[in-house]
Amino acid sequence: MKTQLVGLIGLLATTPVASADSLTLALQPVTDWKAVYGQIEPQTRLPARARLGGTLVTLDVAEGDRVEAGQVLARVVDEKLDLRLRSIDAQEQSLQSQLVNAQSELERGEALLQRGVTTVQRLDALRTQVDVLGGQIESNRAERSVVEQQASEGDVLAPITGLVLTVPAAAGAVVMPGESVATLAGGGFFLRLAIPERHARALAEGDEIAIDGAGDSATGRIARIYPQIENGRVSADVSVEGLSDAFVAARVLVRLAVGSRTALLVPQNAITTRAGLDFVTLNAPQQGERVVMLGQRHELDGNVLREVLSGLSDGDTVVLK
Repeated sequence: MKTQLVGLIGLLATTPVASADSLTLALQPVTDWKAVYGQIEPQTRLPARARLGGTLVTLDVAEGDRVEAGQVLARVVDEKLDLRLRSIDAQEQSLQSQLVNAQSELERGEALLQRGVTTVQRLDALRTQVDVLGGQIESNRAERSVVEQQASEGDVLAPITGLVLTVPAAAGAVVMPGESVATLAGGGFFLRLAIPERHARALAEGDEIAIDGAGDSATGRIARIYPQIENGRVSADVSVEGLSDAFVAARVLVRLAVGSRTALLVPQNAITTRAGLDFVTLNAPQQGERVVMLGQRHELDGNVLREVLSGLSDGDTVVLK
């Protein structure tokens, strides 16, 4: 069987061929591509934190919700603040009563001073008492404003417009000031790549890369290359228009240009496959079919080309179908 196959190949190689279309091969520069996976990441990832410690009485968001900046996501209540407000109100009522009495004493003192019954020093003391009580009332009202502001900070607000990624808390839980109630992603999305460090010097900001599985986008550009290498890999951010944000941290296949070399490229329409072998028809230096070993597939100006690893040489003329 092997002898018959060799004889068939030799017969095909010596068969004359006549064709009007032909192409003379020459070494051409090709780009080496490295396939890596990138993760879809948000430009901004921020936690929505509780500004007040207390009980989480309401939680109005869940994972996957889209929110606007400033939107109320949850509410924290500290019952001690209501007690403080009641105490402040009671103090103000007491001070108001004292102020009314002090003002009455001041009016009587002014009347007595006009009749010469009291002294100026006594009248100054009454005025001072009225001023002190007025100041205490203003201080009490300022303290009430502080407590009211603390109570209003029980609303957990969305720091940015975006997508809710995680909600680690639950209604009824006790939270501390600064504790995260939800994590939001916003500001657009990009691809985060982890590239082997041996390819780091072949990359530059602005380089175009090929994207597979990123919606309608077919290309992206490297926006940033991070200088720190971790675990033998270089991190880079790639901006891609129309990148889907349905799943954060989803993996997308990316092809990076990591080098260039020269190779013989044959148009796809010059290749015939029979019995598992690839044949190319030559016009020169010899006419006939020749078995070739093909390599990577390339696209140039919309034409599909195949790299020839063996079977052809620079200067051969092939017949196009």
